[in-house]
Amino acid sequence: MDVNSFSTASAKATDVERAWFVVDAEQQIVGRLASRIASILRGKHKPSYTPHVDTGDFVIVINADKARFTGNKENNKLYYRYSGYPGGLKSRTAKQMRQRRPEYLMRHAVRGMLPKGPLGRKMLAKLKVYAAPTHPHEAQKPQILKP
Repeated sequence: MDVNSFSTASAKATDVERAWFVVDAEQQIVGRLASRIASILRGKHKPSYTPHVDTGDFVIVINADKARFTGNKENNKLYYRYSGYPGGLKSRTAKQMRQRRPEYLMRHAVRGMLPKGPLGRKMLAKLKVYAAPTHPHEAQKPQILKP
């Protein structure tokens, strides 16, 4: 037997073909939708998936302001930011965050499910989140993704 006949095919960054998907977040649960989106951004839905290469596709999320939380997370879940100064820890509930920055809720949830470091940041750059039902990416002919 030839040793090379058992080698695993590894994807190369130059050979990756990227598709565009559009997801309607209206009445979808934030965490469940975020895990599905993170999987697509990583490329886990493709047979050529390689953990150390960005093989994922682009994802456009519309109606991000209409995504929902289960239970009482809308009022109890807190988002923190820190200025770096003593006493500079600020917090907002999910409800307050939805009023100020509705796109942030989805982006934050997906970011936590992606790898940390340069590879994860590259994957997150392929995520486009919009609070409105329209988006400026019609030229890419995105496919509708069913959750």
